Amino acid sequence: MKNKKLLIILIFIIIILAVIGLFIIKKIQQNNQIEEITEYIPEEEISIEGLRQTIVSLYFNQKDTNMLIPEARSIDVKELVKNPYNVLVNLLIEGPKSEKLEKVIPDGTKVNKIEIKDEIIYLDLSKEFIENHKGGAEAESRTVYSIVNTLTQLNEVEAVKILIDGKEDAAFKDNLISFKNPFVKQENIT
Repeated sequence: MKNKKLLIILIFIIIILAVIGLFIIKKIQQNNQIEEITEYIPEEEISIEGLRQTIVSLYFNQKDTNMLIPEARSIDVKELVKNPYNVLVNLLIEGPKSEKLEKVIPDGTKVNKIEIKDEIIYLDLSKEFIENHKGGAEAESRTVYSIVNTLTQLNEVEAVKILIDGKEDAAFKDNLISFKNPFVKQENIT
């Protein structure tokens, strides 16, 4: 009799433990299902404008080294597709965002016309480009190659021919750099 009571109690405890175990297993499965269903929400949404951005390099003079260095700029792809050459040159005219850099295109310079023929950009600038330039071979070189290095990063551009108010044979005031021939990209301009 004593053994029967002990056996019944033992079976009752096993049944209770089995029920508790099944309950725990079912809870764990429910939690796992909830975790699987839970949607990932990013901390920062990517806007449509963010998807349309691209990075371009604009070349400006670094104040402490007097060398041309690129400044990365994020711009709208739609804007760049319409007229990439005009957009890039106008960004150079506006100047850099960094305080460590300085623009090299003289104030008052305007873009008269830009067109591409046979992988050469024909860039027609206003007379202020040469009239307002401070002069000197190094400064003039940085000005020219700021434009050339910026535009030649585009695959279809091999060289840049600079015109001043439609004239192909123009030069800076001191005649150190002439615009007769197209310019090709150069590295390490000081």
